[in-house]
Amino acid sequence: MFEIDQLLREVKRIHFIGIGGSGMCPIVEILHTQGYEITGSDNNETDNLARMRALGIPVTLGQTPENIEGAELIIYTAAILPDNPELLAAKASGIPLFERNDLLGALTRHFSNCIGVSGTHGKTTTCAMLTHLLLSAGLDPSAVIGGKLPLTGTNGRIGSTEHFVCESCEFQDHFLKLSPNIAILLNVDEDHMEYFKTLARLKQSFTQFAGSADKLIIYNGDDANTIDCVRPLLDAGKAAVSCGLSEGCEFRAVNLTNEHEYYAFDVVKGGETLGRVQLGVPGKHNVGNALAVIAAAMASGASFAQCAAGIPAFHGAGRRFETLAQIDGITVADDYAHHPKELEVTLETAMRMGFRKVWAVFQPFTFSRTAMLFDDFVRVLQIPDHCIMTEIMGSREVNTYNIYTSQLAEKIPGSVWFDSFEGVAQYAVDHAQSGDLIITLGCGDIYKAAKIMIKKLQERRNPA
Repeated sequence: MFEIDQLLREVKRIHFIGIGGSGMCPIVEILHTQGYEITGSDNNETDNLARMRALGIPVTLGQTPENIEGAELIIYTAAILPDNPELLAAKASGIPLFERNDLLGALTRHFSNCIGVSGTHGKTTTCAMLTHLLLSAGLDPSAVIGGKLPLTGTNGRIGSTEHFVCESCEFQDHFLKLSPNIAILLNVDEDHMEYFKTLARLKQSFTQFAGSADKLIIYNGDDANTIDCVRPLLDAGKAAVSCGLSEGCEFRAVNLTNEHEYYAFDVVKGGETLGRVQLGVPGKHNVGNALAVIAAAMASGASFAQCAAGIPAFHGAGRRFETLAQIDGITVADDYAHHPKELEVTLETAMRMGFRKVWAVFQPFTFSRTAMLFDDFVRVLQIPDHCIMTEIMGSREVNTYNIYTSQLAEKIPGSVWFDSFEGVAQYAVDHAQSGDLIITLGCGDIYKAAKIMIKKLQERRNPA
C-alpha cells in the first residue's frame, strides 16, 4: 500500500501550502466534503482563496513557518520554490509531507472507474465536459478539474458512485503517480521541455501513463505523436479505441457543419452511425474533445442518447474561452491558453467568430517556455487583429534565460506591452470599439486584467 493512502485513513488535519492553485482547490474541496479539517496558505489573493474561505477553510495570506502548526499531514504544490520558508519548516518538522500529486494519486485509487484525462492541450475542457455529461446522465461522478465547472461552480466535486474524472498533467511526470482505469490521450505536443528535454522522452512518459490504465485507453487517432505513444501498447494487446475525423478511427466525426465556430457532426462508431451531436463550445478542436468524452462516457455506462442530450448544454469550463461581459457592444472573454498551440487554436477560432476586431491580451507564463518556444509565440500572436502583452509571469522560475516581453513585442508588428494590468486594461478599453472581442490569455492571473477592463467599461457607460 502507498504510504499516503494509509495516512489518509489515520489523519484528520491537513495543511496545504499553496492552497489557491488550480490543481489544489478541487482536492481541497473533496477532502473538505469528506470531513477533513483543512488549513492553507498562499502568497497571492485570488478568487480561489475567496472560495476556500467561503467554505469555512482558514487561509493565511503569506507563507511562514507558524502556518503548519497543528497539521498531521502537509501537502505542497510543485509551484512552491525550494527556499519557501513554510516548505522548509515543513521538511524540518517531521510531519508527513507530500506533493499535491501524491495526494491526487491516492484519491484515484479510491475509485473503481477513474478516468484520467491527459494531453498537452484540452484537459480541463474535456474533464469539465465529461463531468457535465456523467452528471446529466445520472452517473454522479467525483471530479478534479483544472478549471471551474459551471454546473457546480467548483473545481471539484464528490459524487456517490465509483466514477472519478481526474485531470492528469504531464508536468514533471506528475501523472505517473496516478492510477487510472481509463486513460484518455488528447494530444502530445512539446511543452515543459525544461524537464523532458526531448520529444522522445515526453512520448515515453505518455506511453507509461496510458499503459497504467487497466481497463481502456482512449486516444486521438488524428495526432501522430499520440499514435506513436499508443502504438507499443496496441502491439502488447492493451484495450484501446481511437477518436477523430480520420478514416479508421473507432469513434469518428463526419458531416461537420458549423455556425460561428459552433460545430455539429454525426458520430460513427465502428461503421455504425450513432446520431448527431451539437457542441455548445466553439472551435473545431472541441470536436475531438467531444468524441473522447463520448467514448469515455459510453464505456462508463452512459448511452449515446444521453451523450447527445448532454453535450449541447455544456458551455465551457471557467477560463476556457469564458465570456465575462458584453458592454456597449464590446465582448470581454478570458482563456487559459498559454502554449503556442493553444493560443493558435483559440485565436484562430476567435478570428472566425464574426467579431469586428479581436484584441488578444496575453500574459506569457514562465521564462523557460517563452524562451524555448519564442518563434512559435511570435508567429501565433500575429493571428489576432491586435496584440497587447504583459511582462512574463515567472511563477516557479528565476529569469536565467534573460528573456523579456519587450523582445516578443519587437518581433510582433503593431503589438504593445505594459508592466501592469492597469496599463493593458486602459489601452484595451481606450481602443476597442463596438463589435470587438477583447480576450485575455494565459494561465497566470491575467484574468484580473479582464476584471479591470469590465470595471472601466461599466464606469464609462455609467459615469458617477
